[in-house]
Amino acid sequence: MNLTSALNAAVADRTEDVRGEVPRVVPKDGEFHPVTDETPDYDLTQWAAAGNLEAFEMLYKKYHRRAYSLCLRMTNSVAEAEDLTQEAFIQLFRKVGSFRGDSAFTTWFHRLTVNQVLMHFRKRSVKNEKTTEDGEMPERSKKKDRNYRAQMPILNRLDLKKAVALLPPGYRSVFVLHDVEGFEHSEVARVLGISVGTSKSQLHKARLKLRGLLIR
Repeated sequence: MNLTSALNAAVADRTEDVRGEVPRVVPKDGEFHPVTDETPDYDLTQWAAAGNLEAFEMLYKKYHRRAYSLCLRMTNSVAEAEDLTQEAFIQLFRKVGSFRGDSAFTTWFHRLTVNQVLMHFRKRSVKNEKTTEDGEMPERSKKKDRNYRAQMPILNRLDLKKAVALLPPGYRSVFVLHDVEGFEHSEVARVLGISVGTSKSQLHKARLKLRGLLIR
């Protein structure tokens, strides 16, 4: 994944849907200031929204590794993580002007990135079987999954990374955001669009499943 390809794709998308574009913000003094590593994220978003590609490049420089790591942990696939990271930055380029600073940019961008992964899971579930609201798989899928795991003698040697990859998408998302990324349950709930109680319940179930996988 590279910034040029992300920008080219975003620019192409924007030209096809100009009517849906967020109004670009022009700096109050009419000038762009030098972009540095110390430039506040809010300023970078506003300058990028006004057309300053250097500001967008700085956002990419600061957060593409974090976005890629998040996508990789949630998908356990290098190829999918690369594609989803690119999609996240395409969406950032298109929607950066909608960031109002009501929350930290990291939280806002995490939600945008997670949404890309969740949409990917939803599209994939159409081809397979959908998960239930609490992140579990339907009974028919559970049986198939148990049979599959029974044929894997190396399962008792799974490390945490491999075990996390076996979690249902709903559980995996909550576990990654809370236990790996360090988000509070209120933040996880806001990012995933669920209640705090559901976040706590899914995390508890995710930990139980991981414990079961790792002690086998």
